[in-house]
Amino acid sequence: MTSISIQTLTCGATLAVEKKSTVRSLAVKIFIPAGDVFDPAALEGRATVWSELLLRGAGSLDSRAQADAFDLLGASLSASNTRHYMKISSTMLADRFDGVMPLLIDTLRTPRFDESSFEPSTELCLQSLQSLQDEPQQRCVLDARARHFPSPLNRSGNGTQAGIGALTRDQTAADWARMAQPNGAIFAIAGNIEPEAAADALNSLLEGWAGEPAAYELGPDPKRGYAHEQDDSSQVQIIVVHDAPREPSDDVILEQILVGVLSGGMSSRLFTEVREKRGLCYSVNASYSPSKETGSVTAYVGTTPERAQESLDVLIAELHRINGDSPVTQEEFDRTINGIKSRIVFAGESTAGRANALGADIHNLGRARSLEEIAQQVSAVTLDEINAYASKRTLGTLTIQTLGPSPLKPPA
Repeated sequence: MTSISIQTLTCGATLAVEKKSTVRSLAVKIFIPAGDVFDPAALEGRATVWSELLLRGAGSLDSRAQADAFDLLGASLSASNTRHYMKISSTMLADRFDGVMPLLIDTLRTPRFDESSFEPSTELCLQSLQSLQDEPQQRCVLDARARHFPSPLNRSGNGTQAGIGALTRDQTAADWARMAQPNGAIFAIAGNIEPEAAADALNSLLEGWAGEPAAYELGPDPKRGYAHEQDDSSQVQIIVVHDAPREPSDDVILEQILVGVLSGGMSSRLFTEVREKRGLCYSVNASYSPSKETGSVTAYVGTTPERAQESLDVLIAELHRINGDSPVTQEEFDRTINGIKSRIVFAGESTAGRANALGADIHNLGRARSLEEIAQQVSAVTLDEINAYASKRTLGTLTIQTLGPSPLKPPA
């Protein structure tokens, strides 16, 4: 049996608990509003350095002792920076919750940020940034994102060499103490635990924690359009980004289904038209990412220089053609709906995935949805609704980014 409880902790943070009595595991994700968008422009990369330093000791435990303490309890520990949040996560057996949570709260509230850990952390972040030179597809994606969204929503999450290089240990530690505040924070827990037991434990551990989150300002809308990055390789990377519905909107589920028709497996339109019928590429796909600030579809083609122009032309033609010129068929609709429902079932098997989804829902929607509710939303959609939505759908100004030996000609 599964149920979701939402409440506000004494400190002001939101607690979301999805009780799953049929499992023995438990996942905890702490969302702190201290993600990439909050980095000062001159210190871009601060959040990714935090994600390293948080795993290098907290409270009375140094880096090794912190790792040993989690290992002794059979629990994992991870930290990751995202656009809006720093996420501190742990998975464990449900009966280890009382032992693991004090360690997690120490990681959040009293990280050590030892001087001896600072340089290795920044070096790892710089190495990760430099490794993008060996990942042309990812570089192309990040270049497109940088030109499609307004600052600071367009950041890569990796930081910049100048920003990471400008960080100091003392300022980085002081900034975390200032930014890690409860108002705006989300504690998302999924697994075999009573919501009141989780709330009681957290209210005790978080006693005295108080503060307001920081704010950020959006820059002007970017120009988008076409751009090319020169790369003397035998492959061409093509990224096309277009606008899509933001959360919350009834159109989000319709867009999800429509993109599933375009890119939902080997029978999808992009795979069939770009790869199978014409043999233009070795990889093609599209994905939809909605949030409360932005909604976008990112389409990708990886191909050779000789076939790059036609690949781009066919890709953009298919992105437009589904908007009424070529209605979704019953077979395409049924296949996509079944695929989405399968993924919903699989999502229910991961407590970590459910904890992450709870936090994302609270950020985007102000509430949390059960998998049953999501499945019902999908089941309620009809083929006529999808085609009616497609006929009025607009893509906005496209962002087209290519990376390869020579630029392409973007369609008019």
